[in-house]
Amino acid sequence: MLNLLTQSDTAGAIFILALVIASGLFLSKFKVKGISIGTTWILFMGILLGHLGLEINPVMLSFIKDFGLILFVFAIGLQVGPGFFHSFRKDGLPMNMLALGLVLLAVATTFIIHLITGENLGIMTGIMSGAVTNTPGLGAAQQTLADAASVSEEVAAASAGIASAYAVAYPLGVLGAIAVLLLCKSLFKLDLAKEKERASQGDDGEGSAYRLACRVENPALFGKNLRDVMGEDNPDHLVVARMKRGDKVFSPDLDLPLQEGDELLIVTDVQHKDKARIIFGEEYPVNMNEWKPDGTKLVALRLSITKSSITGKSLRKLDVRRKYGVTVTRIQRAGVDLQADADLILQVGDSMKVVGVEEGIQRLAKLVGNEPESLHKPNLIPIFFGIALGILVGMIPIRFPSMPQPLKLGLAGGPLIVAILLGHFGPKLRITTYTALSANLMIREIGISLFMAAVGLGAGKTFVASLVGGGYMWVLYGALITLIPMTVIALVARWFLKMDFFKICGLLAGGTTDPALLSFSEQMFGSGRIAVNYATVYPLTMFLRVVAAQVIIMIML
Repeated sequence: MLNLLTQSDTAGAIFILALVIASGLFLSKFKVKGISIGTTWILFMGILLGHLGLEINPVMLSFIKDFGLILFVFAIGLQVGPGFFHSFRKDGLPMNMLALGLVLLAVATTFIIHLITGENLGIMTGIMSGAVTNTPGLGAAQQTLADAASVSEEVAAASAGIASAYAVAYPLGVLGAIAVLLLCKSLFKLDLAKEKERASQGDDGEGSAYRLACRVENPALFGKNLRDVMGEDNPDHLVVARMKRGDKVFSPDLDLPLQEGDELLIVTDVQHKDKARIIFGEEYPVNMNEWKPDGTKLVALRLSITKSSITGKSLRKLDVRRKYGVTVTRIQRAGVDLQADADLILQVGDSMKVVGVEEGIQRLAKLVGNEPESLHKPNLIPIFFGIALGILVGMIPIRFPSMPQPLKLGLAGGPLIVAILLGHFGPKLRITTYTALSANLMIREIGISLFMAAVGLGAGKTFVASLVGGGYMWVLYGALITLIPMTVIALVARWFLKMDFFKICGLLAGGTTDPALLSFSEQMFGSGRIAVNYATVYPLTMFLRVVAAQVIIMIML
């Protein structure tokens, strides 16, 4: 064992990495008052063992760090890609603008501290990445420093201390973010029960389902069929699930003419519920016991799209309602629920929530495959092709007149952007980008573990010296970068945009890409809506944090 710790060959490197990662993950299981810094323990274990003299060949260490970072950001990009552009719609737009403000305020605070104290701007980038708990930002900054064409004393100092600065600022970044939430709860004098009621009322937005029963009383509809009334595209998202005519309850055919007094059970989006009343007639309370079909059982199921031939086709082209008598109500992709619009492009791995008669659903299941076990085998071609393309994109120089060096997206930004674009546009190009959520999580965790271990081992030699030689001030700088932007954005969201507290929790957690804050807020305040809001701002924030770190480094060069 001692030989493995001292020799610099491949076996020794793997042994040291495994030791660092395993011990760090073990420590991550321990929580203090329900709070843990998670995989960041790997970084601290790497620093500790690096300080004690354990080393890995520098070339090998650099490869491990870069490859781990690529795996991590690419897996994130594939996961958030399907919902990236969707998150800008309607309610997501103000939240993403606030997230943008959160990033810009953090950058501004970092610059102000640099101007006041004279602290190395590269070191401040490390502090900022730790203060907002954004590891890809650290990787992007380190990559930009490594790519610098000319090496000055300032660049050398930043390269040596950036990981140490990140490690010093990170713990307070987690605790400071939690402190902001608790401060907001006290400042806003919140009653969580009332806040939950307010949040549930706020759910009456795009995509929220609503069920109502109406009687056909509009004379203009008598003798017309449902297809003519609602139109081929059904812009009002009205789904007539069942019809009652006399004593008979059944699932109606779209070509069935309507009669005066017909009763309809309608499922629609909340924002279109008033249109249903206007079109058909009086609404009355729904008693589902009265809507049991006669002789025909209406069922709701989830179908998995497993046939590659479906990739690239839209719901409109499949025309499942006319052909199979089945209504698609939701599409789930990479853990993100999408509105089942007629023009939505499908891909392998999508999960369709459908309602209809059992026979029609079975026929649709044969069309789309519905063999979820076949999805267990990972589709590696788009992953490695995307990584290769991402590296090429990351190496493209982007020149700005005021910068001495061209900006590059690097090994963090390039793969991240390509993965997001693949996740979003892949189905339209008939590229199957599906990766099971568990497989995606495995790739991501392996990547971040390798990256953290390599960064920690590399920073271990200089960590204590940096801390003693003035690095203790980094804690204060990091606290300011954490507290000031989050507090300002929380106040703006509450006082000016009137957001409910659970939306603010998701905004701050996603805006700092902080899963520890997400976990804490869900456990403390008990609302599943926090995770939905976290996912709304997370993709854009992750991208902006990576780019912001690179831009700061480029300004320094």
